[in-house]
Amino acid sequence: MMAALVVMASLGANNPDLVDAAIERYRKVESYQVTLRSSYGDKTDIIRYAYKKPGFVRMDFVQPYKGAVLIYSPRTGNVRLRPFGGRFLSLTLSPENRLVQSPSGQRVDRSDIGALLDNVKALQRKGETAVLGEEIVGEKKTVRFAVAGTGDFVVGGVHRYDLWLDSVTLLPVKVVSRDANDDVIETVVMDDLQINVKLGDELFNP
Repeated sequence: MMAALVVMASLGANNPDLVDAAIERYRKVESYQVTLRSSYGDKTDIIRYAYKKPGFVRMDFVQPYKGAVLIYSPRTGNVRLRPFGGRFLSLTLSPENRLVQSPSGQRVDRSDIGALLDNVKALQRKGETAVLGEEIVGEKKTVRFAVAGTGDFVVGGVHRYDLWLDSVTLLPVKVVSRDANDDVIETVVMDDLQINVKLGDELFNP
């Protein structure tokens, strides 16, 4: 429990909320890159993900659609999908199009860490939070906590989030979402997170 105690102490006696602390830390992040491993049922997606404020997103698929590239620009509000990676075939789609949403219905324009934390906070407002202690995820020391809606209250179909926050950065390392029946919707592990890296505009050119 040492990591959990250190984190809680760093937040201060008057502000023991891990969600608020994580949101505050994320506000200082201008860009990041991470490898996402998203599991749902017996399937796993592996995506190299890049984000740059105020909302640019690039996803390079490793599994199962190896080579596919998806780019979202807040300037146009559109998603560009290159199914085979090259520029000879490119589709322009709305973020509402199911073709460019995750199996759980996650939209590209609401796929960053900030959007996740906003959803957790919305669930917390009508729910309960429990700090569950410290765990090692990969090679990182994390603090695990859970936020569950009261009764059948859900946010985006999620009734409970289990989150593992890096004990140093307070950014998510692992997230498990569950529905009102306590069934797992999705498990996401975030590997090799690099924050405030230089990401050129050309990376997000459609």
